[in-house]
Amino acid sequence: MTAAEITQPREPDVGTWWWLLLVTGILWILFGLFVLQAHYGSAVAIGFIVGVWLLFGGGVEFLEMVLSDGWKWMHALLGVLFVLGGIGALMSPFQTFTILASFVGFFLVLKGTFDFVIALGVRHELPLWWMGLVSGILEIAIGVWAMGYPGRSAVLLLFWVGIGAVIRGITEIVTAVHVRRLHEAVAA
Repeated sequence: MTAAEITQPREPDVGTWWWLLLVTGILWILFGLFVLQAHYGSAVAIGFIVGVWLLFGGGVEFLEMVLSDGWKWMHALLGVLFVLGGIGALMSPFQTFTILASFVGFFLVLKGTFDFVIALGVRHELPLWWMGLVSGILEIAIGVWAMGYPGRSAVLLLFWVGIGAVIRGITEIVTAVHVRRLHEAVAA
């Protein structure tokens, strides 16, 4: 029996695109800071992003309809609904934001309930099960707090999107630096 060495194939050109991650990371941070200013423009920006996301989702569903063997009617229906939702979101981005804000509290209560139940279910298998339990309780509490007044849901949504965008931007910048270093190491 002979030993074979398995190596990962490397694409030398992949590392040359590191700057694209850097640019998108900077754009995500700028968007996050814009949203965190919490003014009318922040809400409209979130509404526009949801509209564009829904249009892309509709396009993906139509592509799935063409490429899949089954459930073509479901992909077509979802594609139509996503496109109509995207057009509606782009036509009225502030109303889209208010609808999303009304769902934030409900989502957190639902997610918190799942995290709480799952933590209880895995308490004998995972030593840090209590972290899921605590996060579930916090999510439920924040969700109930946000559902108590629509303004709180709106503020929570702004902070959630803003902080999430900043974190994504930082992650993409760090990834860009790692990809550039890896590319330089492979090229050397």
